[in-house]
Amino acid sequence: MDYTDLTALAPLIVTAFVAVLIVVVLSVRRVHRVVLGVTLVGLVLAGLSIMLAVPLAPRQVTVLLIIDSYSLFYFGLLLAAAVVVSLLAFSYLEQRRENREEFYVLLVIATVGAMVLVASNHFVSLFLGLEVLSIGIYGLIAYLRNTPFAVEAGIKYLILAGASSAFLVFGMALIYGQTGSMQFGAMAAKLSGDVHLGLVLPGLALMVTGVGFKLAVVPFHLWTPEVYQGAPTPVTAFIATVSKGGMLALLLRFFTEFEALDLGPILLAFALIAIASMLAGNLLALLENNVKRLLAYSSIAHVGYVLVAMLAGGGLAAEAVTFYLVAYFVSTLAAFGVVTVLSDRDREAEQIEDYRGLFWRRPWLAALLTVSLLSLAGIPLTAGFLGKFYVIAAGVGAAQWALVIVLVAGSAIGLFYYLRWVVVMFGQLPTSEAQWSWPRPQALWGGAGLALAALAVSILWLGVYPAHLSGLIQACIPG
Repeated sequence: MDYTDLTALAPLIVTAFVAVLIVVVLSVRRVHRVVLGVTLVGLVLAGLSIMLAVPLAPRQVTVLLIIDSYSLFYFGLLLAAAVVVSLLAFSYLEQRRENREEFYVLLVIATVGAMVLVASNHFVSLFLGLEVLSIGIYGLIAYLRNTPFAVEAGIKYLILAGASSAFLVFGMALIYGQTGSMQFGAMAAKLSGDVHLGLVLPGLALMVTGVGFKLAVVPFHLWTPEVYQGAPTPVTAFIATVSKGGMLALLLRFFTEFEALDLGPILLAFALIAIASMLAGNLLALLENNVKRLLAYSSIAHVGYVLVAMLAGGGLAAEAVTFYLVAYFVSTLAAFGVVTVLSDRDREAEQIEDYRGLFWRRPWLAALLTVSLLSLAGIPLTAGFLGKFYVIAAGVGAAQWALVIVLVAGSAIGLFYYLRWVVVMFGQLPTSEAQWSWPRPQALWGGAGLALAALAVSILWLGVYPAHLSGLIQACIPG
C-alpha cells in the first residue's frame, strides 16, 4: 500500500482516527460538549477528505476495497447522517444521568463499519465491515442501561445478529467452494461459463437470509419493533438510516457485480421478500400507537420499495435506489429528530397521544414532523414523492407489474397511519399538561434545532428542485 492508496482511503482513515481521538480526549477529561465538538469536527473533516479521494477514483485498494465514485457518494451520505445523529444525541443525552461521552465512540465505530461495507468488493471486507457496524450498534442499543427495554433490546439484537452472521458466513463459504474466489467480479467471471451452479444457489440463499436479518425484511423482521422501541431514539434513527443504508449500498454493488439477479430463483426470492415487506410493513403499522414501533414497521415497507428498484435492473435501477435512499434518510432523520427533542428525562415521547395538539404549542416542530411524514408517505412537493416516482419508473421500465402494483397499494395503506399521526398533531390540546412531554429550549435552539431545520429544507428542496442531486447521482452511480 502506497501514499496514493492512503489518500484514497482518507475518509475511512480519518473517521477511524476520530474514534481513537475521542478515547484519548476521554482519558484526559470528560466534557460532553468537548467530545461532541471533536466528533463533529472529525466527521466533517472526514467528509471533506472525500475531495482528496475523488481524483483517484476508481482505485482498487488491496483486494478488499474499491474506492470509486459510488463508494465516495455513500461515504458522504453516511457521514452526513452520522453528524445529524450526533447533534440529536447531544441534547438527548444531556438530560440523562448515564456516562454520555462513550456514546460517540460507539457511534463513530459503527459509522466506520458502514463505510467499509459500501466500499467492499470482497467477502472478507464485507464481513469485517458488517461486524464492526454490528459491534457498535450492540453497545448503542443498550447504552441507557437503566431505561425500560434497553438491555432487552440489545440482547435480542445481539442474538439475532450473531445468527444472521452465521448464515452469511456459511453462504460465503459455499460460494467460495464453488468459485474458488471471494472477490465479487472474479466470482461472476468464473460462473459465466459454468452451467452447473452447484453450491452457488444454496450459498446465495444463505446469504439472502443473513442480509435479510440486517435489513429487517419479511420474514426476518420480528426483531425490528422491539429494538426500535427499546433503543435510545437517536440510536433508532442511526439504525434506520446508516445501518440499513450501508447494507443496501453493499447489496446493490454485490448483485450488480456478481450478476446474482440473473439467476431465476434468486430473483423470485427477492421479489417475494419485497412484496411481503411492502404489505406486512404497512399493515402492521396501521393500528400501532407507539410511534417508534410505527416507524419500525414503516422502515420494513421502505426497504421493500428499494428492493423494487433493485430488482428492476437496467440503467435506472441504481439511480432510483440511491435517490430513494437519500430521500428516506432525510425524512426518517427528521421524524426521529422530532421524537428526540420531545423526549425528556423521564420518558420518551413515543405514544401518538403525546403529540396531540403539538401544532398549537410548537408549530414549527409540528410543521417539520408533518413534512417528514408526508415525505415518507410519498406526497408531492417532498423528497419522498420523487423517490417513489424514481422507483415506480424503474419498475415500470422493467415491466415488473406485480411489484409496482403492490408498491402503489402499500403506499396507499401507509398514507392512513402517517395522516393519522398528522391529524393528532392538529387536534385539540390535551386536557392536562401532565399528558404532555415538552422539549427543552436548548434542544430546540441548539445543534439539534439546526439539524432539524436543515433536514426540513432538504426535504422540500429535493421535492421541488431535485436536479442537483439527480445530476450528482448520475455522475457518481454507475448504471
